[in-house]
Amino acid sequence: METTASMDDVYRVIYTDHYDPSSVLGMHVVKVKGKTAVVVRTFLPDSDTVSVVPEGGGEGVAETALRLIHPDGFYEAVIPGAKAVFPYRIRKVTKDGNEEIFHDSYAYLPRITDFDQYLFNAGTHHRAYEKLGAHLSEVDGIGGIHFAVWAPGARSVSVIGDFNNWDRRSHAMRVLGSSGIWEIFIPGLPEGVIYKYQVKTQTGYIMDKTDPYAFEMEVRPRTAARVNLLGGYTWNDAAWLEERGTGHAVHGPVSVYEVHPGSWQRGDGNTWLSYREFGDRLIPYVKSMGFTHIELMPVMEHPFDGSWGYQVTGYFAPTSRFGTPQEFMAFVDRCHQEGIGVLLDWVPAHFPQDPHALAVFDGTHLYEHADPRKGLHQDWGTFIFNYGRLEVKNFLLSNALFWIDRYHIDGLRIDAVASMLYLDYSRKEGEWIPNKHGGRENLEAIEFLKELNRLVHEYYPGVLTIAEESTAWPGVTAPVQSGGLGFDLKWNMGWMHDILEYFSFDPVHRSYHHNNLTFALLYAFSERFMLPLSHDEVVHGKRALLSKMPGDLWQKCANLRLLYGFMTAFPGKKLLFMGSEFGQWDEWNHEHSLDWHLLQHDTHQGIQRWLQDLFRVYRSRRALFADDFSYTGFSWLEFTDSASSVIAFERHAYEPADDLTIVCNFTPVVRTGYRVGVPEGGYYKELLNSDSGRYGGSNQGNLGGVYAEQTPYQDRPWSVSLTLPPLGVVILSREG
Repeated sequence: METTASMDDVYRVIYTDHYDPSSVLGMHVVKVKGKTAVVVRTFLPDSDTVSVVPEGGGEGVAETALRLIHPDGFYEAVIPGAKAVFPYRIRKVTKDGNEEIFHDSYAYLPRITDFDQYLFNAGTHHRAYEKLGAHLSEVDGIGGIHFAVWAPGARSVSVIGDFNNWDRRSHAMRVLGSSGIWEIFIPGLPEGVIYKYQVKTQTGYIMDKTDPYAFEMEVRPRTAARVNLLGGYTWNDAAWLEERGTGHAVHGPVSVYEVHPGSWQRGDGNTWLSYREFGDRLIPYVKSMGFTHIELMPVMEHPFDGSWGYQVTGYFAPTSRFGTPQEFMAFVDRCHQEGIGVLLDWVPAHFPQDPHALAVFDGTHLYEHADPRKGLHQDWGTFIFNYGRLEVKNFLLSNALFWIDRYHIDGLRIDAVASMLYLDYSRKEGEWIPNKHGGRENLEAIEFLKELNRLVHEYYPGVLTIAEESTAWPGVTAPVQSGGLGFDLKWNMGWMHDILEYFSFDPVHRSYHHNNLTFALLYAFSERFMLPLSHDEVVHGKRALLSKMPGDLWQKCANLRLLYGFMTAFPGKKLLFMGSEFGQWDEWNHEHSLDWHLLQHDTHQGIQRWLQDLFRVYRSRRALFADDFSYTGFSWLEFTDSASSVIAFERHAYEPADDLTIVCNFTPVVRTGYRVGVPEGGYYKELLNSDSGRYGGSNQGNLGGVYAEQTPYQDRPWSVSLTLPPLGVVILSREG
């Protein structure tokens, strides 16, 4: 049948092969036999009759029936008397007699500007999440949802969902020039609808893909996105954010409780807690324990529980396992109101190969490198982001800023940084491609990390960035302008490995491994370090921390208390994985709650009380945190006494009155008359003693304190004679 459109365009619309269906469908001014006319075209496969209903601006134009041009449902009509386009709706009667009247998606101009496209393609659209994805839009008083997705290699892209019976022909998108961004406005569509993008590749293969910028997703195993505009929640943490903006966090006390939300505690029947229930239980507990921050293992949407969140498929969506985005906002807000910071694990190093997500997104290796020598992470079977592609870098940078912007997150712990920095990470010779200089450094990833840290600190002063980086890469926490990567903190993996190895030895052998205790001070101030005892140390056959300790039950508990005391007094910020604070016996299992029933036993209560008291002192004594990153904050008193397995050191802050003396005895032998130098005379109060009966110890110690003697020792003019408790640590403060 004759049509004002070319039959090539008609067929490309019918078979979803058109890169710009809006150039064919909708209302257009055309020439018909040399005269100006207005034509309306629509493609409605399930319709029986179709007409155009004029609205305001269409005066003098009557409702007009459209002619069926192609039996698959392509309709067209030249509107009698019309000289220019006007607002209209489509009336459709289906073959079963149902009638619908709706605004036409193809009646609207693009909503993403040329400037947005330019910024996105240049990798500098730092709030790309405000444009891509699904967003409320209003055009000429007509509300609906605007969808936009980047898929430059696609032949066509459609929005599919319940609202169009998952039929890709109903809402085919248009591509915006060379930007690779496809978009469509669907009038009248409400918040809450489920949707995906259906992508047709250049070879004609059809794939259903989840929106990379989706703010909410279905609960696994379902994988569709849900339109959520992130509205409806009123924040009450302005005072917290104002204080955070002063940038003091990195120089204050930082004691982090690392938590897996799905297994910290569970409900009846081993069910997950909701974000609200999680907050009801976790926040008071963390506050009572004295932690300053909660670090959540990745809450971004992920399909596989066993990945613990580290194989992300929804980078902009907090997992729906535990509730809605608004409920997660409320959790963060409550933490802030209780004086607790919230850190998130963030995973820009790799992503899984799940077919519904980022992998081969438009039929090409869009987010990942095509060459497996750069694009495939062999250890985890995941894809590695192509950091050199500007739009990919833009995706990740805007995602990092998104969590701080929309969820008020106080810091990001970046996972697997070492795997990003080195092209040969976990690869044999011949399995990797050198950089342009012939080296092993991933230059694009390095620049990405620098830009990440620069942007976070520029936009959100006081927000922490923390690197899980396990190598000797120089300048991880040095400023970007000085050639560093710009992180605030770096996990001290060397300290962690040395100290856990040391504690694994029976005390009778520890004298041969004294270097494990002291070696970290050779590099302790080369970076700004965090001391981690994380989830990675209590899984995969490594055993829980208490189970790692040698000896009988009493010695195991004493060793664990000593470990925590040493960690708290040692320079660096602190991180402890959940369950370790009360002496979890078994390895962590993500499918079950922690073994909270252990707290019915005095031994486990004692470990928990010890940590509470430790963190009370840690937060109140500036010497333990104010000068963590400089030799001016630390002095050795005794580090050579390997025969006794004893070390002693001082921590300093701003004033001599802040100084603390710490002595650790790593054997089960009570040592009496052990002399330690002190800077002044007076009474040295025993602030803490890990061997106190309050913690399950044997009550060996110094009866609350000792007086200094004017006996020079260890380059100090005064000294104290101490009783060192077995497998114990004492912390002394001069009180006058």
